[in-house]
Amino acid sequence: MKVTIIDYGLGNLLSIQRAFEYCGAEVNITQNSCDILTADRLVLPGVGAYQDGMIGLKQHNLIQAIQQFVSTGKPFLGICLGMQLMMDSSEEFGYCDGLGLIKGPVKAIPDTGVDGQPHKIPHIGWKALQHAEKDQAWENTILSGLRENEFVYFVHSYVSIPIRDENRLADCFYNGQRLCAVIREGNAYGCQYHPEKSGPVGISILKNWLQI
Repeated sequence: MKVTIIDYGLGNLLSIQRAFEYCGAEVNITQNSCDILTADRLVLPGVGAYQDGMIGLKQHNLIQAIQQFVSTGKPFLGICLGMQLMMDSSEEFGYCDGLGLIKGPVKAIPDTGVDGQPHKIPHIGWKALQHAEKDQAWENTILSGLRENEFVYFVHSYVSIPIRDENRLADCFYNGQRLCAVIREGNAYGCQYHPEKSGPVGISILKNWLQI
């Protein structure tokens, strides 16, 4: 299996590359739009600010290539900032348009729990994945074989808010605040957490994605 990882100046590329290689994949890291358009499977990683991410994609002329790739229905995975860039827009450091792969904005995580008490931002640590909707099926998705309350590792200050419920596959809770953890539109998936840093559960999720 061949996986193409996008290098646009942001992201922990080495750890993601190693995780996919551990899963048996052949990895190509690229800044070239032609590589993106001809890829079998495409990964958009990212760590940092939303606007910086979109600027990096624009500077490398990758925005249209990513949109065209996703339109083919081939497997796509956005990780952390990469998931947020899949949305329409973000309010981080002012309004910024995104890739528009999934309808909805990216907004700041509430700075208090549901009890009104302040909590730390960014949200960092291990949290349990929960069904976004009651009795939601995870089979035949990247979460196949997982049960609720499997722990994965998060580091983020902003959260994606899909407009359509069907785009929201899994959530987590931070002091009672429900935060979107996994999004999906067809074969395009996004993970707010870092699967490459989430131990056996994260590896299982990457292997599921490789089987799409």
